[in-house]
Amino acid sequence: MSRLALDFGCGSLKLAGSLDTAPSTTGLLIVSGGNEIRSGAFSGQACLAARIAKKGFPVFRFDRRGVGDSEGENRGFRSSAGDIEAALKAFRAMAPQVERVIGFGNCDAASALMLSNGAGFDGLILSNPWTIEDDDGEEDDTPPAAAIRARYAEKLKNPRELIRLAKGGVNLGKLVQGIAKSFKGEGSPSSLANEMRSGLEAFGGHVSILLATADRTAQVFESNWHKDDPRISRCESGTHAYVEPKHREWLDKQILSALRA
Repeated sequence: MSRLALDFGCGSLKLAGSLDTAPSTTGLLIVSGGNEIRSGAFSGQACLAARIAKKGFPVFRFDRRGVGDSEGENRGFRSSAGDIEAALKAFRAMAPQVERVIGFGNCDAASALMLSNGAGFDGLILSNPWTIEDDDGEEDDTPPAAAIRARYAEKLKNPRELIRLAKGGVNLGKLVQGIAKSFKGEGSPSSLANEMRSGLEAFGGHVSILLATADRTAQVFESNWHKDDPRISRCESGTHAYVEPKHREWLDKQILSALRA
């Protein structure tokens, strides 16, 4: 196994990619979320690629237009379908033994894969998909009602929290506000969520939806999605980037399961 750095074309522009080689005929293509470079925050995606390649599966990562080492203008995840298509073509060219490619994206990278109708992949792993409308550039950091209910339910199971409440160690004003918010309706799904749903319905391959239960992005996704969707798997107490070792192991297990299917 080795790691190769390369450039590939996207129209008239050059994009930067990295390939972790391995012998399998099934490969993983990682799409970066937000404005992250292909190595990911604190090299998280580079480390993920190395772990998956060590298990025998080649892994390709890339910087989309205007990000990291790639040329062009960064126009956000909604305009990244062409970048993903070019990366998939480059991956197949650099690893000609690959017959099947699974796309993996976290946050708005998962959203991009859904909006692009699966972008030509054979399967998708969609982690904590982004469904928050942010046209005004402002993000409401209040958790959705379902997340607040879950948080209070968990607290009521904890004897220490009950003792705190009895001793006056809890701000009753905030408690009342939180309970009131928890009983508000979730509202209708965002238009972004509806677009993602339509895109995913047009995809015929295998789909896994991974949700870290402590992540607000995942919580908002659940409030915009069918909670009984059989494609959903939940990482209990997991955070957005799966930074804890046990959560990282859970993520690796889900990815390897999809690659071996």
